[in-house]
Amino acid sequence: MDAATVLFLAIGSLGLLLLALSLAGVELFHLDSLVPMEAVAAGLGVFGFASAGANAAFAGGGMPALLGAGVIGVAASVPAGWLSLRLTRALQQMRTDATPRRSDLPGSVGVVVTPIPAQGYGEVRVTLGGQPVKLNARARRAIPLGAQVFVIEATSETSVFVEPVPGDPSTTPRP
Repeated sequence: MDAATVLFLAIGSLGLLLLALSLAGVELFHLDSLVPMEAVAAGLGVFGFASAGANAAFAGGGMPALLGAGVIGVAASVPAGWLSLRLTRALQQMRTDATPRRSDLPGSVGVVVTPIPAQGYGEVRVTLGGQPVKLNARARRAIPLGAQVFVIEATSETSVFVEPVPGDPSTTPRP
């Protein structure tokens, strides 16, 4: 293996190292949001490995072979860098659901998972942001296990004030 091929392999390896670091959250440089580090790293890696492969295929062709390997490396790295840039920007601009807040709790319906005593806390499970959340709950009167409840107020981030859902047979007093 000649020195030029080793140099191209080192450039490709540097590109892979930069890509791994950028995916791990390390940002070594920032070009004012013009070109993300991931795109530079992908382009550099593809350039190095494509050039190394082309140089090895030309095997001892001298300076014209070295220039040809460089041209092949650039020709391969431009689309790879462009694709990486597009993918990076798409991921950075991807919409996500809003983070659920305390103010989203009132009005939700839940189920009692630990009975709520008249003068204390029990637990309810509500669905918030598509996820089940277990919260401490208190009420004006005792509410049994399995009863459906309506959240009236979020008294803190982890506790709510609830009322039984009207017509729920588990909360209707028996004669």
